[in-house]
Amino acid sequence: MQYRKDRYGEPISLLGYGCMRFTKNGNSIDLDKAERELMLAIKSGVNYLDTAYIYPGSEVAVGEILHRNHCREEIRLATKLPQYYIKSGAAIEKYFNEQLTRLQTDYIDYYLMHMLTDVAAWEKLKKLGIEAWITQKKKEGKIRNIGFSFHGNTEMFIQILDAYDWDFCQIQYNYMDEHTQAGRTGLQEAAKRGIPVIIMEPLRGGKLVDLLPEKAKKRIAEDPKKRTPAELAFRWLWEQPEVTCVLSGMNSEEMIRENVRIASEVQTGEFTEEDFSLIEAVKKDIQDTLKVGCTGCGYCMPCPKGIDIPAAFRCYNHMYTEKKGAGRHEYLQTVCLQKDFRPVSACVECGKCESHCPQHLAIRQKLKEADGKLLPFYYKIGLKVVKKLGLFW
Repeated sequence: MQYRKDRYGEPISLLGYGCMRFTKNGNSIDLDKAERELMLAIKSGVNYLDTAYIYPGSEVAVGEILHRNHCREEIRLATKLPQYYIKSGAAIEKYFNEQLTRLQTDYIDYYLMHMLTDVAAWEKLKKLGIEAWITQKKKEGKIRNIGFSFHGNTEMFIQILDAYDWDFCQIQYNYMDEHTQAGRTGLQEAAKRGIPVIIMEPLRGGKLVDLLPEKAKKRIAEDPKKRTPAELAFRWLWEQPEVTCVLSGMNSEEMIRENVRIASEVQTGEFTEEDFSLIEAVKKDIQDTLKVGCTGCGYCMPCPKGIDIPAAFRCYNHMYTEKKGAGRHEYLQTVCLQKDFRPVSACVECGKCESHCPQHLAIRQKLKEADGKLLPFYYKIGLKVVKKLGLFW
């Protein structure tokens, strides 16, 4: 296993263990199987474990496995405050203490504000005293590093980066999200500030393996280096020195051994022109299945009515390149939960976007097509409930 450094020089394994996808028997985690797999990873050098309050059963399972095997000090434990549930300063303390109990520990190595989508969510926490609370917990040694996980656009990510003296952050990043969400720009901006970056969804929940177009699968299979789709995606990430650790939701011993092998062999700068060309060709194969040929360049922005046009098209495409529910969930999570969200239906067909589009897309027509697809009525009802309860702002 190879390691990169956190902000304070502590080693973090290139490969991290994402503990959201433990195998389940019915509604419960198969604890014995999870223990075998997690301990294989730890013994193979994986030292960064990622869980969260809202991952069903995960914190309890991780805590029990570490307790059984007396290896808490060997690993770096990361979990997340469910900031969207927080209504008071007392609630912050309540959730944190519950997490310590679940995890059978008295400190957290890497504590994240979970799923910040908008700087307004951080401002809400500040009003509730989160900064003083963090300072106290770090002083007590109960939190060693403070960070946030993010779903949103690049501009918002940079605003959040600059809103606090963060020790680390976590973003969704893979070769298909190179220029969406925080993206490569966000990754590099974090690096400029000396903030380590943990990567989630390196395979888009397996979609860059299982749901690749047949043409892309064939292209990868014919590559002389004989890398699997997963290996190609991981190596593309680790090629970038700004990437500190890549999380993988491993749920088989075979998967763990393979990912550990790659993380032990990979070297920054090993990608050749042919490798980058292969990635671009695979991306094109995926993009050829898209509903809208939007590259996410952002020339259409800002929309006078506040619609996030690139995000809408990205998620609309996801509905057809992956699954409808996946695209809708992406739209809800990365766009709709921002405080200043404006629905696609707000378009007044002014045409300003089309006059700046390098791809000469019929944006107004495509927005009409996307309207209703992205937010069916039951999503709209759920969104109204979330906003009424003020869960994110």
